[in-house]
Amino acid sequence: MRRAVCSGSFDPVTKGHIDIFERSSRMFDEVIVSVFYNPGKEKSMFSMRQRVEMLKLATKHIPNVRVTCFSGLLNEFCVQEKAPFIVRGLRAFSDFEYEFQRALLIKKIDPQLETVFIMTNAQYSYISSSGVRELLAFGGEIDELVPPGVTEKIREYMKLKQKKTNGKR
Repeated sequence: MRRAVCSGSFDPVTKGHIDIFERSSRMFDEVIVSVFYNPGKEKSMFSMRQRVEMLKLATKHIPNVRVTCFSGLLNEFCVQEKAPFIVRGLRAFSDFEYEFQRALLIKKIDPQLETVFIMTNAQYSYISSSGVRELLAFGGEIDELVPPGVTEKIREYMKLKQKKTNGKR
């Protein structure tokens, strides 16, 4: 079985992420989409549980995608999952530089792992999770940026967050 891991913070999942998942699902028997704890991104908007929930909702139409989460080294997670491939989506050349260095480091740590780069569809090249978070912070419209169903989850979360914030005054 050809198994690949596509990991990220997915805070939140975007239509660009879904595009990469759909396309990689045609290349592999199973794609493990995994939310990972990134110590460099301490201020996540959504909890890991919420991100996994949104990913499951957004990928339910892709039968060979499994959603999970992990903390630790990606190469160790790949070994644990018996997944010798890592899928990385690229939006711009700046993404490639960063991902290329990561791929070389992972290859040095575990020569058995292969990284597969997939260029995003041009219609999603401007979408990023950080851009979605910024729009949310200022009350902007995100319907065209995130998968159907996820918008409702985000709105629910924002209402709860607003209630908590208003209750602290």
